[in-house]
Amino acid sequence: MPAVNTKKLYTIAFALALFTIIYNLAEGMISTYFGFEDESLALFGFGTDSFIEVISGLGIAHMVIRIQKNPGSPKDRFERTALRITGVAFYALVIGLVSTGIFNIWIGHKPVTTFWGIVVSVISILVMWLLVLWKRKVGRSLNSDPILADANCTMVCVYMSVILLLSSSIYELTELAYIDSIGSIGLGYFAFSEGRECFEKANSDKYCCSCECAS
Repeated sequence: MPAVNTKKLYTIAFALALFTIIYNLAEGMISTYFGFEDESLALFGFGTDSFIEVISGLGIAHMVIRIQKNPGSPKDRFERTALRITGVAFYALVIGLVSTGIFNIWIGHKPVTTFWGIVVSVISILVMWLLVLWKRKVGRSLNSDPILADANCTMVCVYMSVILLLSSSIYELTELAYIDSIGSIGLGYFAFSEGRECFEKANSDKYCCSCECAS
């Protein structure tokens, strides 16, 4: 592959990482705001997850720069530290989502509305799926396991968006008190998986995620 094409592909990979950071930051602010206003734990938790993904995204952007300069190099201190911080944040989110979700079920808490959960989740599914496809295309062109693994891990964001869409849509149709809380606990499951994988990746030179593991 010509050097100029390789440089262009790494530029695209870095741009995708920056877009992911900016998108998650915006998504986090919107989701936590409407989640708080509408008393929707699932939407608020989804927004909090987006903020955590910003930290992860910084590590990914750094990784792209590293592998461009030295494709065969292992993770450096910055990436491993970012992974550990992200892992701790995910575990904290799990505790918050599960404990609050159980409490809300116990008291029969109902959101004011979950309309914005539907809007945010639909947009997120579309954006994240396009990111998955684009990252996979770049990763295959570069024959880069780290970029392909990042693309596969982005699928977890799609799954979480689907959980939010289902819980928000069902609540809007039925107004069942427990649906939003069940959705938040479902988000907690994926957050736990992401946290565990962050620590696994921080302690090894493998690139793994819920969908796939690449050495």
